[in-house]
Amino acid sequence: MAEGVFRSIVKDPSSPYYNLIGTVDSCGTGGYHVGDDPDSRTMATLEANGITNYRHAARRLRDSDFREFDYIFAMDNSNYSDIRRWHSRKATDGKAQVMLFGEFSGTSRKEVIQDPYYTGGDAFQKTYEQCQRFSGNFLATTFPEIKPTR
Repeated sequence: MAEGVFRSIVKDPSSPYYNLIGTVDSCGTGGYHVGDDPDSRTMATLEANGITNYRHAARRLRDSDFREFDYIFAMDNSNYSDIRRWHSRKATDGKAQVMLFGEFSGTSRKEVIQDPYYTGGDAFQKTYEQCQRFSGNFLATTFPEIKPTR
């Protein structure tokens, strides 16, 4: 979901952040769902919030991701630890900054995004709202000279 939300901001021609970010991608640290489409509840939540053109097939993190991307965001502490360990052992030549996405919560504390697949209820909408907020805060921090109009 985070990829869909972030992409909807930076690839929208009406966004002040349009095309300031190159490739936007997402992956998992495990290979459990490689090739699968996003969960239907993820897609329903994105569509309910106006994101109707998102397409994705799951893939696993690669060593080359640390060289190809400037930032790699983890959604929770367990994945953050796994990604940092991967970076230090297998991709030491990578330029990517590995960060917890919730560092951009806009509060004094870091937040994690719980996997909504396991928590149910309104979890998918909560995840959407976190992704929207974290994306906006990341972009505002990275591009302070740009003032969003929406």
